[in-house]
Amino acid sequence: MRMVVMLKERLDCAPEAAWRALQSPTVMREVAGPWLAYTSREDGGFPPRWEPGDHPVSLLAAGFVPFGEQEISISLDTTTHEGVRIVRDAGRGTEGVPALFRSWYHRMAVAPHPDDPTATLYRDRLEFDAGPLTPGIWAGLWPLWQWRGLRLKQLAPGFDEERVPDAA
Repeated sequence: MRMVVMLKERLDCAPEAAWRALQSPTVMREVAGPWLAYTSREDGGFPPRWEPGDHPVSLLAAGFVPFGEQEISISLDTTTHEGVRIVRDAGRGTEGVPALFRSWYHRMAVAPHPDDPTATLYRDRLEFDAGPLTPGIWAGLWPLWQWRGLRLKQLAPGFDEERVPDAA
């Protein structure tokens, strides 16, 4: 059973700044907290920016309860739709709760906002399948996605600064 969680938001920052932010592991961790905390399992920790490829992470629920491990599998798309830039994650869970997912496909897209080209139209779509557990997991993911959207909107004005903080 496949389910979808979606967001469509206006971010008060330039599309270029939003694009940089979506490529930042620091921003990912900031918008997921305090619900989830991520720890890199890569040598040297998180990269300063997501590069295409696989990035193994451990997850902690509420910042301290072991939740499992997953592989974030990043691809970047700047050519499929004119003016739209997309970060894709087709990763997979490897241990714990994330391993319950049979499929995971997450897309975050940014483009100039149609009403204000100095702002960003942000679209976020997660498609997943966790078998018979899918409806229950959707019920947990939906509020997390709303939180992520709220946090992105709150942080977006700061994205216009020259650079988003590097991963620690």
